[in-house]
Amino acid sequence: MPINQPSNQIKLTNVSIVRLKKGGKRFEIACYKNKVQEYRNGVENNLDDVLQISNVFMNVSKGEVAKHGDLKKAFGTTEISGIVSEILKKGEVQVGEKEREHDQSALRKEIATLVAEKCVDPATQRPYPVGMIEKAMSEAGYSLKPNKNAKSQVSDCIKSLQSDSTLPIQRARMRVRVTVPNVDSERLRKKVSEGAEKIEEEMMGQNDWEVILLIDPSQFRVINELLQKECKGKGRIETMAFTAATAP
Repeated sequence: MPINQPSNQIKLTNVSIVRLKKGGKRFEIACYKNKVQEYRNGVENNLDDVLQISNVFMNVSKGEVAKHGDLKKAFGTTEISGIVSEILKKGEVQVGEKEREHDQSALRKEIATLVAEKCVDPATQRPYPVGMIEKAMSEAGYSLKPNKNAKSQVSDCIKSLQSDSTLPIQRARMRVRVTVPNVDSERLRKKVSEGAEKIEEEMMGQNDWEVILLIDPSQFRVINELLQKECKGKGRIETMAFTAATAP
């Protein structure tokens, strides 16, 4: 396939280079940033929208196009779309130092923001500023995982802050309403209450026992499974607030 622009004019300002070593040779393709991950996740499947230049290179930055003989030997074909697809799926995305630093800084900020949304100072029950969370992450020596998104790293980050930093921090509590049929209330009251940090309100109605609790988010599934098992689908737990403040 022809190159649509002279190789010596390839602009690297918005390029992600994907490299695959095969058959003793190095092969590279020039892609739009963010499109590589979208292709791998199945969000994007149009190669024209992924590639900046529809060709395979030995070295993108120098504009060295791969020879047909090398492609045939390594991939068993010279059909560009099939080769490009394999490089996209199996190759390594090349990241420059400045880009890597920028991506790590953005990831760190995103993790710190999510931690700040989910956690509070135990003494005041108030959230910390994002900057203070970032400082504590540095103090704790928390290591980012560039290949994982921010959301999947929040739990590990919180544990790291709790064990390795001097910042007092805990997960913000959830406020939930638990409803249990009266016939089961006496049997389950102790088990339900054990999962709570605080019982805020309790009421025995004509048919149901209802209690409002502050719980650690990890207890939500525990209580829900208890109700499903013991109440045969008649008990329920509802979230009233995801980040509920408790009185200091």
